[in-house]
Amino acid sequence: MKLHWSPLSPYVRKVMICAHELKLADRLELVRSVAAMSAPNEILMKDNPLAKIPTLVLESGSLFDSIVICEYLDELHDGERLFPREPGPRFSALRWHALADGWLDVLILWRNERSKPVERRTPEWLAGFELKTRAVLDRIERQLPELEALPFGIGHIALGCALGYADYRFADLAWRSGHPRTERWFSEISERASFQATFPREG
Repeated sequence: MKLHWSPLSPYVRKVMICAHELKLADRLELVRSVAAMSAPNEILMKDNPLAKIPTLVLESGSLFDSIVICEYLDELHDGERLFPREPGPRFSALRWHALADGWLDVLILWRNERSKPVERRTPEWLAGFELKTRAVLDRIERQLPELEALPFGIGHIALGCALGYADYRFADLAWRSGHPRTERWFSEISERASFQATFPREG
């Protein structure tokens, strides 16, 4: 299997954490692919017309969007599932995934806006991104026991990736302040071998 990949993408990291947890990482051929909004990657577009990563290339075709790839990988083994089968735990895990992935979307838009020259930034957007981020962090802090009660899976992975991205790209956010439960949880999950193996790095 060929995976269009980048060492800095939190969405790619989610797929790679799943692959490591499922002992499937050695079955992936990692292809360094740049996906920039301003310059669509024509090579990547041959496998994914949206020119986005991660994209998994199979003999039968391509899979894209990280959640789809993660669930596909979860079907390739006989061990504990990262996507619960029972409806109650499954939708709880997917809700956590949606919260974390949606927050990642906000953070990336926020970073793009902050990277513009000052005169081109939209203050209302910046304020909105920060307001949503604060609300997400407060929700995580209040409801984290629900996630902790679930078996380790896609919700944990997605939230770990989102918090890791916040650490990497938003050092000034200081999200740990006022969120001690989240800080403890993130510190513990970051010790897992799959998280250590996929830590964001340049190059």
